[in-house]
Amino acid sequence: MKSYTLKEIIDLLVKNGFELIRTKGSHQIFINRTSGMRTVVPMHSKDLKKGILHGILKQAGIDPDNII
Repeated sequence: MKSYTLKEIIDLLVKNGFELIRTKGSHQIFINRTSGMRTVVPMHSKDLKKGILHGILKQAGIDPDNII
């Protein structure tokens, strides 16, 4: 899995029905009102590492193999 920028991750979440509900410190909290799934995205200037990316996708219920 390649590394992704913050913008790419946010675009992926929005495409999958998530919306930003609040920002707390250096983290953005997204929720999918249909499924009730929630995920937290850290706001960093660097690319997100694969471990953090995997955690975000797991919280969001998105299969990492489908985001090529």
